[in-house]
Amino acid sequence: MKILTAEKIRGMDQRERERTLVDLREELMLLYSMQTGGGLSDNPAKAKILRKQVARILTVRNEGKNERQS
Repeated sequence: MKILTAEKIRGMDQRERERTLVDLREELMLLYSMQTGGGLSDNPAKAKILRKQVARILTVRNEGKNERQS
């Protein structure tokens, strides 16, 4: 799993950013379903990392919307 920084996200085009967001959300839901099923995770902090990456993408997306409205 690679860490996405805000600079990397800003360098992506809109379609790639949205695809990455969908992939991260799917991975997060899969991780949650494994945890509720009683499975042990090899990296317990992975959910926190995924949530932060989703938040970064949403933040960059909202920055773009705010710039267009101004």
